[in-house]
Amino acid sequence: MKVTIHGSGDAFGSGGRFNTCLQIEAGDGRLLLDCGSSSMVALNKAGVSRSRLSTLLFTHFHGDHFGALPSFLLDAQFVSRRREPLTIAGPAGIEHRARHALEADFPGASTNRWRFPITYVEVTPGEPAELAGVAIEAFAMVHDERAGPCQGYRLTQGGKTFAYSGDTAWTDELIPLAAGADALLVECYTWDRVLANHLDYRTLRAHRGDLDTPRIILTHMGPDMLAHGEPLPETRAHDGMVLVL
Repeated sequence: MKVTIHGSGDAFGSGGRFNTCLQIEAGDGRLLLDCGSSSMVALNKAGVSRSRLSTLLFTHFHGDHFGALPSFLLDAQFVSRRREPLTIAGPAGIEHRARHALEADFPGASTNRWRFPITYVEVTPGEPAELAGVAIEAFAMVHDERAGPCQGYRLTQGGKTFAYSGDTAWTDELIPLAAGADALLVECYTWDRVLANHLDYRTLRAHRGDLDTPRIILTHMGPDMLAHGEPLPETRAHDGMVLVL
């Protein structure tokens, strides 16, 4: 399994980073895990062929994770002239949220006659799914239910498991999310300031022993976290980073 982090930033592009956008390549499967507002720029910069991506999977519906969906769809319709089927997956309500986002960004677009088939799939905790040949498990996270349900995911293929928290404060659900994973990509927005809907490094460090994974990568870092450049046991994500599991 290969994970390319095209976007590792927070909602505000702190440090000049793109919004969250992860490309997962597993066997013949190609999917995007989150597609934040700046993701079309990131994907174009990286030369990614969007037509080879069969699936978009979202953790929640904030713009820095979900905001490029309308542009992705219109690019497929009018630029790449996609013919390949596309699956759009995510928490409960994904189809309603997608249509609402299309209409908000490009009025009238929600009624487009698409050149390609679109299938919507809800992925929920306790109901495993398979997307693009990858086994997906969802876990409830603690972030902002107005933009949710907010979820983290375990992605497993070929005996390898990649875990991703999405946005969340500390929750004990991070423990089964990480358990036995080859790598955990986890948000770490602040250094030691505790927030109700984001994780800080001090809290993460206090719970490090609960997370049964050999590799933790920190992402979604805000200015406070980025200001701390000292060596850490964990790896800091950056745009263009590639993880091979």
